[in-house]
Amino acid sequence: MSQDLRVGMVGYAFMGAAHSQAWRTVNHAFDLPLRARMSVVCGRSAGEVARAATRLGWEGHTTDWRALVESDEIDLIDICTPGDTHAEIALAALASGKHVLCEKPLANSVAEAREMAAAAAQAQTRGVRAMCGYNYRRVPAVALMRNLVAAGRIGPIRHVRAQYLQDWIVDPEFPLVWRLRKEIAGSGALGDIGAHIVDLTQFVTGQSITTVSALTETFVRSRPLPSASAGLAASSNGAVAGEVTVDDAALFLARLDGGAVATYEATRFATGRKNALRVELNGALGSLAFDFERMNELEFYDGTRPGPEQGFSRILVTEPDHPYVGAWWPPGHGIGYEHSFTHEVRDLIEDIAAGREPAPSFTDALQVQLVLDAVERSASTGSWTGVETVLEPA
Repeated sequence: MSQDLRVGMVGYAFMGAAHSQAWRTVNHAFDLPLRARMSVVCGRSAGEVARAATRLGWEGHTTDWRALVESDEIDLIDICTPGDTHAEIALAALASGKHVLCEKPLANSVAEAREMAAAAAQAQTRGVRAMCGYNYRRVPAVALMRNLVAAGRIGPIRHVRAQYLQDWIVDPEFPLVWRLRKEIAGSGALGDIGAHIVDLTQFVTGQSITTVSALTETFVRSRPLPSASAGLAASSNGAVAGEVTVDDAALFLARLDGGAVATYEATRFATGRKNALRVELNGALGSLAFDFERMNELEFYDGTRPGPEQGFSRILVTEPDHPYVGAWWPPGHGIGYEHSFTHEVRDLIEDIAAGREPAPSFTDALQVQLVLDAVERSASTGSWTGVETVLEPA
C-alpha cells in the first residue's frame, strides 16, 4: 500500500454523509501514518451519485460496486448501504484483498454475520483488516467511562440500564421506508438502535450478555407506500399501503457474564425523544452515567468518598488528556456527533498501519448479532433465551 489509503465508499445517504465527513477531516485533526484519500463513491443512480461526489468531496463516482471492490486503485471499502447488501459487498471486498469498514448492524442474519466474521478472520491472515462501525464507542465521554470501569473506580458492576429512544415514526402516516421492511433492514428498532446500546454497554463494562428475556411490539402495522408497488393492498381510504414487518420497540432484561443484570429499551415511538441514548452503570463502589444529549459530559458518583462529600459529579470531557480530545479545541469547547465517526476512522487507519485487528472486529459485531437474535427468539417464545457463542455451533 502507498502512503495514501485509497477509500471507496458504497452508499451516500445519511451514513455516507457522516462517513464522508470523517474521511475529509481525519488527517486534518490527527497526525496519522496514512493519508485517507476519498477516491470513489458508489451509488445506484448515476446522476445522484455524481452530485453526491461533488457535495461530499469524493474524487470520482460509479454505479458499479463490484468493479469498485475489484479495482487495483482502491485499498479500503466503506459500506454505508442498507443491511441486506452488507454481506455480499463485504465478502467480495475481503476476497479482493480490500480492508473493510461496514456500518452496523453487521448483517441481517446470524448466518450472514458468521460468514462475514469467518471471511474477515481468514483475510486477517493476509494482512487485510475489517471493522464494524459502532461509532458511539468513540465518543470521548464513553471512552472515559470504559477507562474508569477498567481502573476499578466503580468496583464490580451490579446494574446496567440502557435506553435508546427516538420518535421519527410516531405518525401512522409516515411512509413505509426501507427501515420498516425486514427483508431490507433485518429488524426495526432492535437492530437499528438497540444494536448500539448492546455494543456500547458490553464495551464499557467489559462483560458480554449471556441470556435475555424480551418483548417486541409493532404499534403501526400498515403504512402508506412512498410509491405504488405491485402486490401491496390499498388502504381503507384508497391509498396504497404495505405491511410493516419489523419491530417498532424492543425491551429486554439481560444477564452479563461478569455477574451484572441489565435492562434495555430501544424504541422509535418515544414521542418527543429525537436521539436519546442513555447508559448508566451501578457498581459496588460508585456509578457512571452517560447521556448523549449531553455528550461532552459524564456523571460519576464516587462511593468511596466521605459521606458529606458524596454526590454525582459532572465531568466535562473536554480536556486534552481525555480520549481523542487533544486533537480538537481548547478545554471547555465541546465536540459533536460527527466527531465520533472521525475518531472511528482514525482508529481504523492506525490499526491498518500497525497491522493489528481493529475493534469492534467482525467477530465482535457477530457477537452483537447473536444477542439481537436471542432477543428476537425470546420475544417469540416469551421465555429466557441464551445467547449463542461466537464459535460455530456443532
